[in-house]
Amino acid sequence: MRPTITVWDPLVRIFHWSLVTSFAVAWLTGDEWMSVHEWAGYAAIALVAFRLLYGIAGPRYARFSQFVRGPGVISGYAADVVRNREPRYVGHNPLGGIMIVALLCAIVVTATSGWLMTTDAFWGVEWVEDLHKVCANGMLALVLLHVGGVVLSSLRHRENLVRSMITGRKPAPQPGDVA
Repeated sequence: MRPTITVWDPLVRIFHWSLVTSFAVAWLTGDEWMSVHEWAGYAAIALVAFRLLYGIAGPRYARFSQFVRGPGVISGYAADVVRNREPRYVGHNPLGGIMIVALLCAIVVTATSGWLMTTDAFWGVEWVEDLHKVCANGMLALVLLHVGGVVLSSLRHRENLVRSMITGRKPAPQPGDVA
C-alpha cells in the first residue's frame, strides 16, 4: 500500500460536496420548485464567495496560486495528456485548475442571472432568462467534462480522486510527480 498525505483539508472537501449538492438541487428543481431552486442558487453563490476568499488565504493546496497556471502550462499539459505522458500532480493539475476557474465563473454568471430574473428591473427580460438557461446548460457540460477528467486522471495515475475528495488523502509524491 502506498503511503498517503493529506492534500484536501476539510473546508475544501465540504465546499466541493456542498457545491455539488447545490448545483444538483438547482438543476433538478429549476422548472418545478422555484423556492428551492432559488435557495440552491443562493447557496451556490455563497459557497463561491467563500471559495474565493479561501483560494487566497487557505492552506497550500486550496490556494489559487498553487493551481491556476498560465496558457502555456495548460496547453503543454493538455498535449501531454493526449500523448499519455502527463505528470501526476499532488494537487490540481493544470486542466483541473482551469476547470475550477471555469466552474466558479459559470456559477457566478448563472446565479447572478438567476437573481436578476427576480428583480423588478429584469423580471421577464428574455435575454436574462436566455443567459441563465445557457449558463445552466453550460454548467452541466462543464460538470460532465470535470467528471470525465477525474475518471481519466484516476485511471492514468492509479489513484481514486473521488475517494481523495472524501478523505482528503492522496498517495504521497513519488519521483516525477509535481508537488
